[in-house]
Amino acid sequence: MDLLHTVFYFIVAIGILVSFHEFGHFWVARKCGVKVIRFSVGFGKILWSYQKAPDSTEYVLSAIPLGGYVKMVDEREGEVKKEDLPFAFNRQSLPVRTAIVAAGPMFNLALAVVFFWSVLVIGETGMKPILGKVELGSIAAQSGFVEGEEIIAIGDKETPTWSEAMGVLISKALDGDQDISVTVKDANQLQSTRKITVSEDDTQSPDFFYKRLGLKPWSPKLKPIIGDVLPDGSAFAAGLQKNDLIISADAKPIEEWMQWVTYVKEHPGTAINIVIERKGTRAEFTVIPKSIPAGNKTEGQIGATVFVPEGLLKSLTAEYKLSPLAAIPAALKTTYYYSFTTLKMMGKMLIGKASVENLSGPISIAQYAGQSASMGLVHFIKFMALVSVSLGVLNLLPIPVLDGGHLLFFAVEGIKGQPVSDRVQLFFQQIGMTLLVSLMILAMVLDVQRLFD
Repeated sequence: MDLLHTVFYFIVAIGILVSFHEFGHFWVARKCGVKVIRFSVGFGKILWSYQKAPDSTEYVLSAIPLGGYVKMVDEREGEVKKEDLPFAFNRQSLPVRTAIVAAGPMFNLALAVVFFWSVLVIGETGMKPILGKVELGSIAAQSGFVEGEEIIAIGDKETPTWSEAMGVLISKALDGDQDISVTVKDANQLQSTRKITVSEDDTQSPDFFYKRLGLKPWSPKLKPIIGDVLPDGSAFAAGLQKNDLIISADAKPIEEWMQWVTYVKEHPGTAINIVIERKGTRAEFTVIPKSIPAGNKTEGQIGATVFVPEGLLKSLTAEYKLSPLAAIPAALKTTYYYSFTTLKMMGKMLIGKASVENLSGPISIAQYAGQSASMGLVHFIKFMALVSVSLGVLNLLPIPVLDGGHLLFFAVEGIKGQPVSDRVQLFFQQIGMTLLVSLMILAMVLDVQRLFD
């Protein structure tokens, strides 16, 4: 994937999500009568600013578009004019200060609801959850799943697409459901119920559970007919064209597409002599697959896709969408669902019952941003919804320097009847900063490790 494409969509996503977080603080502060000196989108050098009057809020665009900040009148941050004292943040009542601080993460969660609602209304098109070969010894095999069955519901939730089915299944497992009811139908439309039994050891991470589950989507056996030919690939350089039927490779008969894919992968950088049929006439070509890194080995790739008959593609896909009204409770439920799952996964990592590899740093998030944008608008919106949930939940954690840490100090103030001293706050903020920096370094190390892996 193009690096510029990845970086661009990462900046777009983070810029929108963090700026909206800061807008939450800004909007509630203004509504509560607190004077805001500056509202900045981005950090660093100011590129553009607007101020209606010398004593009004300054609106700023800054050079580093990875967030923003809200600067309010506050005696703890400098001298305040006498006429501005009633509008200082530190002089507000406890409920007002609590509302202003909580507004940032709550706006992130509200934005996630809007994003999920948009996805549900626009609709997602995906592969039907038809099961492929079930791995022996897997959770699915022990539960009695059979190749060719289609998942139609998990619990009381309908699952029209593969991604929806796997998302619900994984989330239920991570939520602690030990017995998950799955309704399937076979080729004769006969319905039956499978029960998936999950242990705590199976849920160290979503990826780990998916591997233990042993379910894969069904893939039809397609004829080895070339679909699209990429202009920068080996197939194009060799002269292959759309609708070419591959007959043999190095004198070995090729009967279906995956057989051809496997052969290409096994011969990176090696000339393959193939016989194709084009418009009823056979011809010979030589193609040299490009060498592509794949984990600890190298695989071949020629830059050509398979031809999929239109009728077959339609029979394997389904669209999932709701009316604008029905999407409202569904979006609220989805946001709550992911918020709870995120919080629970953090708790599991804290007590050592989940792998720290669940952490994602800026490199991983940038990759996900680029990948989701490449898949289309709906996928990118869904990605931003998930990150918005994570930002909201993370900022509500009772860690000093985060919004949740300030809310914790306010809770102590409410119990004691007086504010926590600046000295105590500074001490715990230093601890909180150390913890956050450590987590950021760990996430970056994991990101780099994933790149090399």
